[in-house]
Amino acid sequence: MDVATRFLNYVRFDTQSDEESGKSPSTEKQWNLARYLQQELIDLGAKDVELSEFCYVYASIPATTEKDLPTLGLIAHMDTSSAVSGANVQPQRLRFTGEDLLLNEKTGLRMPAADYPELQNYLGEELILSDGSTLLGADDKAGIAEIITMAEYLLAHPEIEHGPIRLAFTPDEEIGQGPDHFDVAGFGADFAYTCDGDRLGAIEYENFNAASATLLIRGTSIHPGSARGRMKNAILMGMEFQHMLPVFENPACTDAYEGFYHLDSFSGQVEAATLKYIIRDHDWEKFQAKKQLMQDAVQFFRAKYGEASISLELQDSYYNMRQQVEPYPELIENALRAYQEEGLAPQIQPIRGGTDGARLSFMGLPCPNLGVGGGNFHSRYEFVSIPAMEKTVNVLIRLVQLFAEEKKQGEE
Repeated sequence: MDVATRFLNYVRFDTQSDEESGKSPSTEKQWNLARYLQQELIDLGAKDVELSEFCYVYASIPATTEKDLPTLGLIAHMDTSSAVSGANVQPQRLRFTGEDLLLNEKTGLRMPAADYPELQNYLGEELILSDGSTLLGADDKAGIAEIITMAEYLLAHPEIEHGPIRLAFTPDEEIGQGPDHFDVAGFGADFAYTCDGDRLGAIEYENFNAASATLLIRGTSIHPGSARGRMKNAILMGMEFQHMLPVFENPACTDAYEGFYHLDSFSGQVEAATLKYIIRDHDWEKFQAKKQLMQDAVQFFRAKYGEASISLELQDSYYNMRQQVEPYPELIENALRAYQEEGLAPQIQPIRGGTDGARLSFMGLPCPNLGVGGGNFHSRYEFVSIPAMEKTVNVLIRLVQLFAEEKKQGEE
């Protein structure tokens, strides 16, 4: 089966995760795709196919040589973002000619080419998009399709020399819980790649240090007619707190390695208001400074409005995996070479977010991230390029060979 057809099969499954559910997996519907992948891998002839009690799909591609080679892992996630509905996705193939893309004739929804310059990387190529009423699900069903298409090819071509390969497909990556029940020891890989980036040729092994912050502000309500000197409006107090943070250190004003404070939600009334933030920075010292500024602002509020006026729940989420990946330079060198041999220009870039690999790297599984050939993830304008997916499959096939060749050269 070609990678595009496989991908179109996967986007039929609604697999949105839910950070409020308190369960693992966070939504029952993720099981539907997991069971489908389990059976598909069995039918392809993969070994050790397992569906865990927490909805993780594991499988093996046996080594084709008796040489002592490292075990390489390849990982992608099954869930999709809750930012836009993932139910009843209506995928379509459109060729990008440089003009605006008409996604939905009925509603007139267009994807303006001028607003999405990354489309120029795929000029003349056939893209898969939704009809604009939902997201597409390329994040990360494109990664799953590429890995399984690679597996199908290797299983059909045992003459290709490679070491043992382990595959894993995880739930709940979009809500930061993908590695929660990942069996690193049972997975048994020496190192791995997640296929969860966007543009073709991307190699990512630096991600944000991340924390979440929840503020509960307590006000005092009283009739507005007699409120002078007595009312404490928690909504206005929340706005005041936001204004204490650096105005340009927010996602809309930052790029590349620049960190930010992101006010993700704000709700409340006069009596109480809740503000939820995410805090991000690639640099460890700047990350710590951002958290300290948040705590200092809380202390200022307590001094101004009273000790009980505000509470802060501050929790680290994940850390920059660079320090865990750098001791394994072959991970980056082989990825660069595989892209180059496919005639592509690889680009090492930081992740302005996180992946399963960020946490897995700190769990003993060094795990950089590779692009899948798409863009605009978490959006109704999400897309993936069919030629880019095909090239990524070739890159993965070449990548597993390079680890065998590297060992051979070392022995010589």
